[in-house]
Amino acid sequence: MAKLKTRKSISKRIHKTKSGKLLKRVSGQDHFNSKENGKTKRNKRRDKQVSDSHAKTVRRAMPYA
Repeated sequence: MAKLKTRKSISKRIHKTKSGKLLKRVSGQDHFNSKENGKTKRNKRRDKQVSDSHAKTVRRAMPYA
C-alpha cells in the first residue's frame, strides 16, 4: 500500500496531544480585541478542542499525526 499524504493546510492549524485530542487556535485573535469583554479575551488565549464530528475528517487528513 502506498504512503498517504498529509494535508498540510490542516496540519499547520491543528495539533494532536498525547492523549489524542485535536486542538485548534481560536479564530479572531489578531486584532480588534480591545472591544471584547474580559471573558472573551481570556477564552481566546486557550486552544479549543475540535468537535467530534469534525475530528473524524481531520484525522483522515492527517494520517501520521
